[in-house]
Amino acid sequence: MKRITAGWVTLAVLLCTAAAGARAAGEKLRSAVEAVVDAPEYRNARWGLLVSDLESGEVLYERNADQLFTPASTTKLFSVAAALDALGADYRFRTPIYRRGDVDAEGRLNGDLILVASGDLTMGGRTDKDGRVAFANTDHIYAGFNNPAELTSADPLAGLDELARQVARSGIRRVDGEVLIDDRLFVDTVSTGSGPARVTPVQINDNLVDFTVRAGTAAGSPAAVEWRPKCAALQVDAQIETVAVGSPPRISTVSPSAGKVVLRGSVPAGHAPIVMIREVEDPLSWARSLLIEALGRAGVRVEASALAANREAMLPPWEAVAKLPRTAELVSPPFSENAKLVLKVSHNLHASTLPLLVAVKHGKRTLVEGLQLQREFLAKVGVDADTISFGGGAGGSPSDMTTPRATVQLLRAMAKRPDFPVYRDALPVLGVDGTLATSVAADSPARGKVWAKTGTYVITNPLNGTRILTSKALAGYVTAASGRKLAVSFVMNNRQFRENSEINRQGAALARLCEAVHSAL
Repeated sequence: MKRITAGWVTLAVLLCTAAAGARAAGEKLRSAVEAVVDAPEYRNARWGLLVSDLESGEVLYERNADQLFTPASTTKLFSVAAALDALGADYRFRTPIYRRGDVDAEGRLNGDLILVASGDLTMGGRTDKDGRVAFANTDHIYAGFNNPAELTSADPLAGLDELARQVARSGIRRVDGEVLIDDRLFVDTVSTGSGPARVTPVQINDNLVDFTVRAGTAAGSPAAVEWRPKCAALQVDAQIETVAVGSPPRISTVSPSAGKVVLRGSVPAGHAPIVMIREVEDPLSWARSLLIEALGRAGVRVEASALAANREAMLPPWEAVAKLPRTAELVSPPFSENAKLVLKVSHNLHASTLPLLVAVKHGKRTLVEGLQLQREFLAKVGVDADTISFGGGAGGSPSDMTTPRATVQLLRAMAKRPDFPVYRDALPVLGVDGTLATSVAADSPARGKVWAKTGTYVITNPLNGTRILTSKALAGYVTAASGRKLAVSFVMNNRQFRENSEINRQGAALARLCEAVHSAL
């Protein structure tokens, strides 16, 4: 009997010790978090925070967790989750080229080639030698926004070149008719975020032309200007001067008419290469021109001019196209690679396309239909969809509103799915890659222990000549120093600022919150 009593005493002591430890950890967490969010600089801003045990759902810290906040690009957590559910991690886009007409003994096609856009987000233009989708930590769609943009080494025309080679291998040597792009997969719309504006089922190099400006060897010498992809349908007039070291770069791009771009300005000697972008005016005609030139490189002569516009009126009825003979097909890497690109670099154009791809998967064609299907998915996995509002997939719509609690509900729901490793591994890793690559020092204890989506949304304030950081957000998964798995959602809305450096500084504040959670628990 005494032994039983002693055992219960020991258990009680252990429980009290554990409870005391939990209270100490909670107090440490509260103190560290509030040291950040209660700083005087946020007197006009608003914070929403929730830290939860990933498995049990126990709330370890919360503030305004049920209030609506502008989520910025943490919206992509929701759109990627819905797309993974609808398409599957192993889904591959298949982009075919059909021929309409007969091919004679000499390889002459007396008719047309029709490329049917499948919604492939990269069209082979980012696929590396290992068959993966390549990304740079600061994607080219953000050129000119905040951080210097980078280009991947992949050839943006590689997919079109592969299709052209297949056409040649099919025996076609000459096309006497037209080359047409069929974009009727969905009703296109506008991207909700910076970067390319128009969402289309065909995207070659994200429907962008990349310009790279390299300073000359000394002041007074011309800077070198390169661009990709090159095409006869694009004329570039570039005159950039190299100026003295320390001068700010000043480069403008204008388009005086369709298919023409003029670059003027200066860049200081010794400056790192500068990437600039220009969105193409007509993505369909652009894709057509690039395909015709790819066919030429493959040895297929096309009578139609690469300078002409795409002639959609010549397309046969939608249901008739798939019955035509197929001469080529481009197969993409698995969708898991697209999810990684969207989340790692916060790719707005691709994220804006996701609800439309969800709609197509269910036999529908519009953004509203895709968002309604996304709502059904969220409700199915246990997210309180009534506390969410989305106007698109990227996070830049005025309609986008979420609560920290709904975000954590999604994170916990995804952690229970078989495709969770794909979802988590697609997220930026603190101090390692993507939009979190430089958020902490190399010796940060939380480095490599946080997988999270970031978000930034900025508007101007003409009254005061300032800008408003409408949202700076982070949501994802943290492995604490104890090994405990956590789901977190941090969002700060409405911080007024003047200097661009403030955006990165607020990103560092979110990183400090991650470090606080990691160390305290």
